[in-house]
Amino acid sequence: MLAVKVHNLTLKNPVMTASGTFGYGEEFADFVDLNRLGGFIVKGTTGEHREGNPYPRMAETPSGMLNAVGLQNGGVKKFCSEVYHRIKDLDTNIIVNVSGSSIEEYCDVASQIDALDRIPAIELNISCPNVKKGGMGFGTNPEMAAQVVSEVRKVYHKTLIVKLTPNVTSIVDIAKAVEAAGADSVSLINTMLGMAIDVERRRPYLSTITGGLSGPCVKPVAVRMVWQVAHAVQIPVIGLGGIASASDALEFLMAGAKAIQVGTANFIDPAVTMKIVDGLEDYCKRHGISDINDIIGII
Repeated sequence: MLAVKVHNLTLKNPVMTASGTFGYGEEFADFVDLNRLGGFIVKGTTGEHREGNPYPRMAETPSGMLNAVGLQNGGVKKFCSEVYHRIKDLDTNIIVNVSGSSIEEYCDVASQIDALDRIPAIELNISCPNVKKGGMGFGTNPEMAAQVVSEVRKVYHKTLIVKLTPNVTSIVDIAKAVEAAGADSVSLINTMLGMAIDVERRRPYLSTITGGLSGPCVKPVAVRMVWQVAHAVQIPVIGLGGIASASDALEFLMAGAKAIQVGTANFIDPAVTMKIVDGLEDYCKRHGISDINDIIGII
């Protein structure tokens, strides 16, 4: 009833988790049956260990949150030698979010993940700043986005998902560029650039001044962008941005997403993904839908 395909990945259901909100899955094992998920995406993984940005790096906003964690992680070698062996036998799709500050770093991380048998896909985070281009995000320019995807495609041989930033003039142009460069799927949206100020202290809440906005407040923008991209590319689209219920997930599926990711809602309710899976099953039964693919992209 709920099974879907994203390129070569078969998902038991369309429900996945978003990178940076679910750790390595282990942290949520007491709250959810990880094997019931369509898949989960581990936190952003870089070439070397990163401590992330200085505190404070998270702040609540109306209907959402700002974060500037800064890709805190132990680096790809630690993931391969330690974390992978603890999670590899789970009966679900384990996907690694790959991040970097240069094309060389992206390729190095991707090639090391490529060697892991039980990791069937990576999600390429092209929102990262390109240090060789003065800090401009790889994903904000079609040519730069295509270049990093093309180079990673040469060293990575499994399903390549590219995560798109909404902080662009035309997300459709970026999606088309990465599709032409070899992406097997796109996921969108990543966080939107935002800022909040503490008026009593007269300073920004975040140490980095600006950060990534996520949560229910971004959902209408995310649904719109998913709908636009799904009509513009031939590869599968994965939708995310403010999903906190089965109804939210259904909006993305009807807009054209083959699967969805739950992010910020995991912080509010660690068991939310199970409730969404149950909610999708209930919706299909109530509406006499035998295959959820029948409603994907009906808008």
